[in-house]
Amino acid sequence: MSTKQLKLKIITPERLVLEEMIDQVTLPTIEGEVTILPDHIPLIAGLSSGDIVAFTSGEHVPMAVVGGFVEVKKNKNKITEVAVLADFAETMNELSEEKIAQAKARAEELKKQMENKDHVDFEHFEAELERSLTRIKIADKWRTRKYRK
Repeated sequence: MSTKQLKLKIITPERLVLEEMIDQVTLPTIEGEVTILPDHIPLIAGLSSGDIVAFTSGEHVPMAVVGGFVEVKKNKNKITEVAVLADFAETMNELSEEKIAQAKARAEELKKQMENKDHVDFEHFEAELERSLTRIKIADKWRTRKYRK
């Protein structure tokens, strides 16, 4: 395996989710899944909902992500940098059983609210529902797999 690494930085409007040197990262773009390795060509792409999976020291580091953009470029030291500007991102450590249950309950509540079409902010509804469903999907996907805690 190559000793070269890339720098991954994941940022949401609220906080810095992750910043570390990794071996590779797989991201869900709107054109499909993409894996970034050291020395990747420059790239800017929109993100779709799904999981970002960083790989470092033989371990997977999965995160849930909803929307945003990714930029891949080389810095002045010739290190490949991957900057993810996400609408929402959460590591698996943050996805506790309690949060997953809350996400399921919130998704059900939002579906009921949609029935009353006069009082629904559809843009807010869609974003909340997508966030809740992504949390559930990613938690279910990684529940039985090994990953860095």
